[in-house]
Amino acid sequence: MLSARSLAETYALPAAAADQLAELAELIATDDAAPTTVRDPTAILNDHLADSLVALTVRQIVEARSIADLGAGGGFPGLPLAIALPSTDVFLVESVGKKCDFIQEAVNLLGLGNAQVVNARAEEWRGGLGHLDVVTARALAPLNIVAEYAAPLLKVGGTLVAWRGKREPEIEADADVAAEILGLSVEPPLQVFPYPAAEHRFLHLLTKVSETPPRFPRRAGMARKRPLGRAV
Repeated sequence: MLSARSLAETYALPAAAADQLAELAELIATDDAAPTTVRDPTAILNDHLADSLVALTVRQIVEARSIADLGAGGGFPGLPLAIALPSTDVFLVESVGKKCDFIQEAVNLLGLGNAQVVNARAEEWRGGLGHLDVVTARALAPLNIVAEYAAPLLKVGGTLVAWRGKREPEIEADADVAAEILGLSVEPPLQVFPYPAAEHRFLHLLTKVSETPPRFPRRAGMARKRPLGRAV
């Protein structure tokens, strides 16, 4: 059975990580302000902590010096990654103020000096443009839209890591088209098993191989209103 300590051991995390993960799980379970419907302790360990930390199987995540978690929501995967990688700067980018308040509460409670909460839409966050080693996105938007959010923020050589469920050929085809426009190269999806019962869990990696055209980022909302894809 998974526990905060077993997760810390699995990924050879720093000494403080097991206690920090346990504190984070407790906060999610007990704080009414936590922006999640997942309250059961086992589900928190599986769906939030383990599902976030499985990204540590990706070399680019482990080697990153800067990560931005777009649409951070309740702080996943950003908070567990900040715990796991204390020498990495982690920016938790979230447009909803109340969610940012909760993430900041967690950052303070856990003493995460490497984590910074950014209350902004991804398209409007100018502080990250062209600077990031990795961008993460979990349950944010279709892959072609996430690629448009991420590409301007990544440095050349940086990587988008996007969590997805069951593979969808049409969405992946749109992402292929978007990637070519944005200066990204699509790698084969990586199937992962963050916890024993996990099914249809994939990490999609898109690496920035050339500069993103200067017309990106488009103004807020345009990526969803007029998404890049096969019809473009």
